Amino acid sequence: MRRRTLSLRAAAAGAVLALGLGLAAPAPTRAAAEEPGADYCNGQCRDILPPGENGNATLADILANRTLGTRPAHTSDQLGPYADLAGGYPQLTDAALGAFYNDASFGVPKDQVASVESPRPDVTITRDKATGVPHVKGTTRAGTEFGAGYAAAQDRLWLMDLFRHVGRGELTSFAGGAAANQGLEQQFWRAAPYTEADLQSQVDRLSAAGARGAQALADAQDYVAGINAYIAKAKPGRYFPGEYDLTGHIDPITNAGTIDRFKPTDLIALASVVGALFGSGGGGEVQNALSLQAAQSEYGVARGTEVWESFRERDDPEAVRTLHDGQSFPYAVRPAEPRGTALPDPGSVTEEPLVYDRTGSAAQGATARRTPVRAPARLKPLQGIYDNGVLPADLLATPRKGMSNALVVSGAHTASGHPVAIFGPQTGYFAPQLLMLEELQGPGISARGAAFAGLSLYVELGRGQDYAWSATSASQDVTDTYAVQLCEPDGSAPAKDSTSYMWHGSCLPMEKLERADSWSPTLADSTAEGSYRMQVYRTKYGPVQYRATVGGKPVAYTTLRSSYRHEADSIIGFQMLNDPGYVHDPASFQSAAQHIDYTFNWFYADDRHTAYYNSGTNPVRADGVDASLPVLAEPAYEWRGFDPDDNTADYTPPAQHPQSVDQDYYVSWNNKQAAGYDSASFGDGSVHRADLLDARVKALVRKGGVTRAALTRAMADAALTDLRGEDVLPDLLAVVRSAPVTDPAAEEAVQKLESWAADGSKRRETTPGSHAYADADAVRIMDAWWPLLVEAEFKPGLGDGLYTALTANLTVDESPSAAHGPTGGHAGSSFQYGWWSYVDKDLRAVLGEPVRGGLGAAYCGGGDLSACRTALLDSLQRAAAEPAGQVYPGDDGCAAGDQWCADSVVQRPLGGVTDDRISWQNRPTYQQVVEFPAHR
Repeated sequence: MRRRTLSLRAAAAGAVLALGLGLAAPAPTRAAAEEPGADYCNGQCRDILPPGENGNATLADILANRTLGTRPAHTSDQLGPYADLAGGYPQLTDAALGAFYNDASFGVPKDQVASVESPRPDVTITRDKATGVPHVKGTTRAGTEFGAGYAAAQDRLWLMDLFRHVGRGELTSFAGGAAANQGLEQQFWRAAPYTEADLQSQVDRLSAAGARGAQALADAQDYVAGINAYIAKAKPGRYFPGEYDLTGHIDPITNAGTIDRFKPTDLIALASVVGALFGSGGGGEVQNALSLQAAQSEYGVARGTEVWESFRERDDPEAVRTLHDGQSFPYAVRPAEPRGTALPDPGSVTEEPLVYDRTGSAAQGATARRTPVRAPARLKPLQGIYDNGVLPADLLATPRKGMSNALVVSGAHTASGHPVAIFGPQTGYFAPQLLMLEELQGPGISARGAAFAGLSLYVELGRGQDYAWSATSASQDVTDTYAVQLCEPDGSAPAKDSTSYMWHGSCLPMEKLERADSWSPTLADSTAEGSYRMQVYRTKYGPVQYRATVGGKPVAYTTLRSSYRHEADSIIGFQMLNDPGYVHDPASFQSAAQHIDYTFNWFYADDRHTAYYNSGTNPVRADGVDASLPVLAEPAYEWRGFDPDDNTADYTPPAQHPQSVDQDYYVSWNNKQAAGYDSASFGDGSVHRADLLDARVKALVRKGGVTRAALTRAMADAALTDLRGEDVLPDLLAVVRSAPVTDPAAEEAVQKLESWAADGSKRRETTPGSHAYADADAVRIMDAWWPLLVEAEFKPGLGDGLYTALTANLTVDESPSAAHGPTGGHAGSSFQYGWWSYVDKDLRAVLGEPVRGGLGAAYCGGGDLSACRTALLDSLQRAAAEPAGQVYPGDDGCAAGDQWCADSVVQRPLGGVTDDRISWQNRPTYQQVVEFPAHR
């Protein structure tokens, strides 16, 4: 299916779905919408989004927070109920859900109205007393969208401003030159460099995308008008976010200065950041090539390839799958005879330079020089609050952000006979949160839920009148790496740094994209004056990321992502999800999800049905192309139908995307979608954090009579469980106990681990608020043992080079306290990326147990049980001897040895107000609990 315009795609979607594999409901028909606000959940829809709805703090509010510890209303009132579930879930009942979740009913009862305002005559914004969530109701569609933009600015203006600058590679110029700010804007702009013309072209394309595209553009313009209306009132009224004062945009004494008005292209810049964080997949082919070559160097080409493939686990038969009824959806499958693969010559890969012309504090080797500005005495407590960055340095550090989970049970297995769902995105923890809650009611719009700040013209995850939907990051492979042959216009021999390349027989100049940034010290960020220029070369195959030689010839490795330059396209799908006249059953829901280009797993529940659909523009690759490795940039190996002028191609039709209706249950925690749907990255094997959900929900379904509380308990129990302890520790103990343990210290450690396993392998406080774990020493031992045992088990057999290369593909550990893991420290999300599957498969092989999709060899002890046991015991003894201060070395907020604090979740400040840390939970940030008892 070739996408030329959004309207063509919309017209074709229903027909293609109807011709599909029979897994979806009949093609959708349009339903008559009820009056805006009709609510069929009857009080059985709930949600939560910590820390709180209010993300706007004036300069006085920020000062009070830093000096007195006070916070503006509704800044953190959802954090307590969210945190309390960790201690309150074991006895949870349906009636008690309100202690941990908000009422997500439409509207606000009269006695719960906190405020009502009309920023213009055709819209009102009502805020409730409990949480301060904006309930926007418009008599016109334009008024509704205007109100949505106005409310977004009220609650998230500073955050929206930050991210529109990140999306343009201008964070340091806007917020200061702290090293973290420099790193963040460099990470993003390297991966997704855009010119203003690129952003505007996405806006222009909407106007040519049929009726829905034109409506989306009108909605966006009204939304932006609402944002700007708030700015126009807040600036002279001096109730704008105080961060503008702190970063030098507005003088805190005279109020001189400006807040730049928003425009539609800002929404595209914002969307590009969200897409990079949560909605992309694939990439990393150069790193894959390096580890493959390390395996071939260690074992020889044939054997090394076999070993590498076993660790790659593209389609592991033991992997937990969201679709478990035997469905198969082949995509990105390893070809039997690969063609066009472009492996680099050994030692030739170099990363493309990004930063040039550094001056001042940006100069290479410059120390972190700070020159604090003079500040009034009353503002001294705020001096330097952004010296370590206004945004977390690791926000975009890895493209593989594993986020979100979903548990959905069919009505055939519930107590009421209606489907039950608990689901939501795991977007990290920030203050204010990246998402915001809202209710939108107006002509053609009826929804409540969460949306990313600055993109909240529609609810992106939430509920409609008689249905709810949510998503998890899918990350299927929609990004490829091309080896572009370099050339010189005059025909001379090219070098690795040449800036022209071959395209269909012609030598073309690369497009040079540049962004100049400069900064001076401010009250908030005292980083000394500095500047630099970022430079990215872009080809028709995407931006250049690396350079190398292939067969002795210089090439540039470029990255081509199907959603690059198409962030705005997904607006159509979100518009449909908010339209009660469009979505009314599984087929119409799946049709809406087909219009979302980001790689997400979408889940749906109404009072009768459940459904699932995997979205994304999956390119149709040329026959023989291996999606996991770099490929030659030649016509024979391009995406089918590739048009570089607008980065479009042929995409797999909806019928070939994983999808289902009314499966007995669905679980997702960023795991494998279905058989044949090859994983884009390493780590989808026999042990995955989704197993924690699958085991619990499967048991509930087998028993029957599932309730909202029971499903919530399953989620919450998994959220406190150490995956290694539940699913890998039994293998480890089986090996260790294969002979008597004679060393007293080792025996004591083993007994502690056995006791912890018997207690459910939890990382849970002894009592809520104790800040001390039950089985604390066993948890410490496991945290210390895991990296040691993995190295002892695999490094001798793999060799130093291959072991190091594979750990670059997949980190060894991602425990809550593993600040070195992909999500960083204090992030909540844990146990997605690690070597748990490798350890599990290898130890079962050593124990003589059956293993499907085993590794290429037995590694622990060379396959000898006794030698393996010795290696594990030796590493266990070393781990048991590690003091807590070494296992948990401490950081800016935690003392060395403080286990609870090392695990704790921090609402990382994106503004001037900070929030309390909470006990670790591994669960969605925004979460819905829904059960619809009725329908239209």
